[in-house]
Amino acid sequence: MNNYITADLFAALNVLVLEYINIGRFRVSASIPAWVKDICKSKITLGMEVLIPQEQFPFLENFLVDAEEFWQRNENFPMKSGIWVEQNLGGKECYFEASAICVNNQKILVIKLLDEDYIEKFSIIQQARVNNLNYYQILKENQKKEILIHCIIHDIAGQLSGINCCLALLELENLTPKGKERLEIGRKQSIKQEMLIREVLDAFSAEVRSFESFDVDIKNAPNILNVIQEVIAILTPTFALNHMQLQLADNVDVNADWRVIADKSRLERVISNLAENAFRYSPSESAVVIDLHQDDDFILVHINDQGSGVPPEMIASLFQKFSQGKEKTGRIGLGLYFCRITIERWGGEIGYSPLPDGGSRFWFRLPKVKIG
Repeated sequence: MNNYITADLFAALNVLVLEYINIGRFRVSASIPAWVKDICKSKITLGMEVLIPQEQFPFLENFLVDAEEFWQRNENFPMKSGIWVEQNLGGKECYFEASAICVNNQKILVIKLLDEDYIEKFSIIQQARVNNLNYYQILKENQKKEILIHCIIHDIAGQLSGINCCLALLELENLTPKGKERLEIGRKQSIKQEMLIREVLDAFSAEVRSFESFDVDIKNAPNILNVIQEVIAILTPTFALNHMQLQLADNVDVNADWRVIADKSRLERVISNLAENAFRYSPSESAVVIDLHQDDDFILVHINDQGSGVPPEMIASLFQKFSQGKEKTGRIGLGLYFCRITIERWGGEIGYSPLPDGGSRFWFRLPKVKIG
């Protein structure tokens, strides 16, 4: 070792200094710290040669592979092993860190026993990492609740919209004065409910990254044709009030097997979202047509409208969180996002394409239920 570095200095620093001789062989080059006798079964003295890992410090075996390559490069900075735990002869856990160093063409291995302050800091860092993971887990669970609340409120808003349309249609009926009075009360209550829903949606419009998992029951796989027919029946009053039609394509084979891998209630929500989206962006006196096709593996659904279509610059973000159309209908833009993550979790795909003669086609496909 260099003269200006004394052997006693290394001992005072509580480190063991070994000089590399050749592969696995080292020479003790400084005074030996007291902790060495608690770790090594055989006695180690200044100047003696030791074998690593065959005789001493077997826990350094993996680090020495990298250290020998490091020494070959003759780098001018130390390479550290990271912290490892070893039991001393009395069974107590001790924390160590090794460093490979090049000093004036000498290849040095320094082994340090970490003191209690260092271990305490290390434990604090570890605990901080655990706390950080717990924080993100809690955040993830909160986000699940947020998106679930959005979907619940969205469903309520959809049903309320249908109720409002029915109330509006009742105005065209020949009601008695008492009936008109009760109708007006119903409309006022409905308006209040709509305002409440909008306030709840505004309160929960935070960023969402995850959604609840889906468990698909193949035995109870829904018939997508039946679900579409139910959605059409529910939304028909809304469309009629605006002089629009929501209908099934004429060429759909009602006798075919239309069962898909999905959950019925969520599938109904997906189709309702897409149909309501078409309604919002379609002109009066137009029709929204739902079409069905199938091949050996998938069932494909088309929702075609006669609206103005989606601007090219918005297509890429259509199915992202909080994406809204150019007219900003007051909704928070989770409908198409819900459709995408739901369809994809069932092994399907969803997308958009403009129709050749104008209008939009939102489509999705789901795996068929295999017979036998």
